[in-house]
Amino acid sequence: MQMKRFVTIIIILSAFLTTQSVVAQTKGKTIRVAFWNLENFFDPYVDSTRTYNEFTENGSQHWTKSRFYKKRNNIYKAILGMSENQPIGIMGVCEVENEYVLTMLFERSPLKRFNYRWVHYEGPDKRGIDPAVVYSKDLFQLISSEVVPYYNPEDTAYKSRDILYAKFFDYQKDTIHVFVNHWPSRYSGELETVGSRACSAALLRRKIDSITAASPNTCPPKIIVMGDLNDTPSDPSVYEVLKARHSTECDGTDQLINLFAYSKGLGFEGTLKHQHDWLIFDQIIVTPALIGATNGLRYKPNSARIYCADFMLEDDAAYHGKKLFRTYVGPKYFGGFSDHLPVFIDLTTESALDP
Repeated sequence: MQMKRFVTIIIILSAFLTTQSVVAQTKGKTIRVAFWNLENFFDPYVDSTRTYNEFTENGSQHWTKSRFYKKRNNIYKAILGMSENQPIGIMGVCEVENEYVLTMLFERSPLKRFNYRWVHYEGPDKRGIDPAVVYSKDLFQLISSEVVPYYNPEDTAYKSRDILYAKFFDYQKDTIHVFVNHWPSRYSGELETVGSRACSAALLRRKIDSITAASPNTCPPKIIVMGDLNDTPSDPSVYEVLKARHSTECDGTDQLINLFAYSKGLGFEGTLKHQHDWLIFDQIIVTPALIGATNGLRYKPNSARIYCADFMLEDDAAYHGKKLFRTYVGPKYFGGFSDHLPVFIDLTTESALDP
């Protein structure tokens, strides 16, 4: 009995020392938080539960194993570049088909050494693509997760991606709330779909307000919203419904701070290109608590960036300049990366009061 008690004490002490070691290593460090739309990251296999199987060998996109592995390799190389060969603390992704593609990317590639875990729910998208959140187990502990289902009372037949919500502790026991979004696309036309995106924005805003209302006034919640919103920062869904604005436009009430409201200082013009124009559809938005925190996790000033390595672009013969090196354009295979660029911000665990 004494031997068992001794072994138990040793295990508890070992776990405590490991946790303290992680805390010491992460204190005062920079932790990167990112988002990337991976553009149709499907496995090459037929899914008998779905009618959409175009990304298979015999489907219209002729999606073979070799094409899948090439895309997987492209993605991990870009992530390694964006992370500067360090673990990303939290990364939202969208347009992933299932657990298999996440496993092949984060456990069957050089990314494996960063000890990533993820949260993914099968959603209602007719093509079977969903958002997911990936996190470094060495930097964060998952507390809980759920989806915020898309629902439009004015068009109950329309289905769109759920919003993914996850709550984390860092190893100093600071709490961070993360929302990963992929709002309804403009495929049927911008004006025809504006209401669908406003609906997603309203659902998200309601969930954020409920978290804020449940938090003590002395400890407002630290929330990160990320995603492909299919709208720019100045569009009504983002600016008016979600109330996400540039820090200079916030009056300190219930607005969120859009760190990608203006392209100046982001390192690149936009996250996707439409004809001549670069647009910022992919954004990271935070609550003021993450900006003004005096301890724990806080936003590192001026760290918001669009990640754009040269190998992710190619010459644009039609509209001049550069364009994204995509996997497909329509049915034509190009073997590139994505039709979106990733975005990131940095958090620091160093106290704002430290010298």
